[in-house]
Amino acid sequence: MRTLGNFLWFILGGIFMGLCWWFFALIAFISIIGIPWGRACFVMGKLSFFPFGREAISRKELTLNEDIGTSGLGLIGNIIWFLFAGIWLAIGHLVHAIACFITIIGIPFGIQHLKLAGISLSPIGKTVVDKEVAQAARMRNANATVSQMRGSF
Repeated sequence: MRTLGNFLWFILGGIFMGLCWWFFALIAFISIIGIPWGRACFVMGKLSFFPFGREAISRKELTLNEDIGTSGLGLIGNIIWFLFAGIWLAIGHLVHAIACFITIIGIPFGIQHLKLAGISLSPIGKTVVDKEVAQAARMRNANATVSQMRGSF
């Protein structure tokens, strides 16, 4: 089912938003100082091409380790990103979501566009993994939190 969803998504408009992500990535790479943003754009652009069965997750949530993208510098990077490109990609995804929601068949595609709109506002510090990997990481984190809470009593 994922394959069919990704195929339909790609030919019915996913290619356009994926190319928009990659356009911003190229601009970021040309500027040299934008290379971290460009890398994030290529990763999220690939997700925008084929979103079904995959999910963006914080690298800190996935690995339980903080890195430069999940630290305070990542926050600053996301603020800069939001001002220069994030808002425009989010608007593009929102417009596509509204167009998809007009038809009943397009509702799953509209939901994906809304998820991608949220991601486009702050992609620094995130990575894309299969949904099962993301769910396993969240379960592991929830179990670790419960264990820590029991140990503090």
